[in-house]
Amino acid sequence: MLGCDDQTVPPSAQTRPVLQNQQSTEQENASRWSAVDRLNRRTCPSTQCGVVGQVFFRESVQIFEIQNGWARITHYYDASCVLGVSEYIDFGNPRCEADNGIVEEQFAEWVSVEHLSETRPPDPGANRVGIADAVSQSDDFRRYERQFVDAAAQLINDGRCTERDFRNNGGWIKSVTTHRDQPVYFTYCGSFDRSGRLYLDVSSGRIFR
Repeated sequence: MLGCDDQTVPPSAQTRPVLQNQQSTEQENASRWSAVDRLNRRTCPSTQCGVVGQVFFRESVQIFEIQNGWARITHYYDASCVLGVSEYIDFGNPRCEADNGIVEEQFAEWVSVEHLSETRPPDPGANRVGIADAVSQSDDFRRYERQFVDAAAQLINDGRCTERDFRNNGGWIKSVTTHRDQPVYFTYCGSFDRSGRLYLDVSSGRIFR
């Protein structure tokens, strides 16, 4: 699984998953941007905690507090615990327990401050033209630009999509529901429903429904 974070800090078991005897800096409404392709969102300020998703490159987050190099980016919310395991955790420690940042079946999301920028990073799609510009807002564009452009060009040449379809969709979107652990992205051509959805596996270039 792609993702980036750092600075392991063991969490403690309290009424809220915060560190004992460590200062916390409140920064309500402070915004930052991800400076890496994928920034793991964890259930507590530690790389030992479960991952509930990722922040994409140039995506903004709101910081509520900072602890030892980690930023809390959400309020506390229900962990959806079933048989002691959170249904929200994609990988890593899934247990609903204080050591995993889950107290009274609630947790907040944390990311490593090291990989956040105070200013939004430059747009990797800037100055692109034609089809490249049409897909320049795709998730992971700076990593898979060639694959996204080639697939879009193929679909346009085949008459299955138009350049306008890609502009309206914002390019290719990472599939995190049905293809979470695979390099698969989707777009819509012709209609914004299941019949218009097309998937792209960037590892092989295969386009499928």
